[in-house]
Amino acid sequence: MFEMKFSGLQKTSLLDYPDRVASVLFTPGCNLRCPYCHNHQIATNPQPPFLQEGVALAVLESRKKYVDSVVVTGGEPCMHKEMPKFLAKLKEHGFMVKLDTNGCYPDKLQECLGIVDYVAMDIKTSLEKYKLLGLADSSVIQRSVDIIKAGNVPYELRITVVPEIVTPEDIPAIGELVKGAKVLALQQFVPGDVLDKRFAEVKPYSPEVIAGFAETLKKYVDKIVLRV
Repeated sequence: MFEMKFSGLQKTSLLDYPDRVASVLFTPGCNLRCPYCHNHQIATNPQPPFLQEGVALAVLESRKKYVDSVVVTGGEPCMHKEMPKFLAKLKEHGFMVKLDTNGCYPDKLQECLGIVDYVAMDIKTSLEKYKLLGLADSSVIQRSVDIIKAGNVPYELRITVVPEIVTPEDIPAIGELVKGAKVLALQQFVPGDVLDKRFAEVKPYSPEVIAGFAETLKKYVDKIVLRV
């Protein structure tokens, strides 16, 4: 039987699961090539030593008096065909489970939604600009948004507001993509150790500009969250 392997485990996070203390598991590999990616080593060229599934579960079990939740992020978790089985094991161990996804694998996402307690999906940009990130067919993104909106699992859609990738012209198109969603979070872009070194020098939008984007997007969704 094939088991999951992970590129890392963060024992404690207060940021990754709303209102919960969580451990975070990072899956290796990603189908996208976002130039501003901070996890680019594990996304584009994951290297051993990997953390085997059994070891990861044992570590999490030993942390139970400190954490009640696990976030599975990446890379892109839904690339891994055994992901639903692993999420089910986390539930069997008594954890609340949150899944982070880029929305490129709607069928796998649908399967995972029957198991998890919370899902966060990144909205990278307008559908027509996904090709800049290496995705030829962006219709999968719309499918994933629709699946999440139609489901019963608490969720957030979130945009990291990266200059060039997300421009003022993209905002109405993003609004149409997420129309009717309950929660949309706008996150500040933080330059640093990113995939494309040019983006290490990109100046983030001011909080005022991001607030302007939020104002435009308000009419498309129920609630906007700003993380600037």
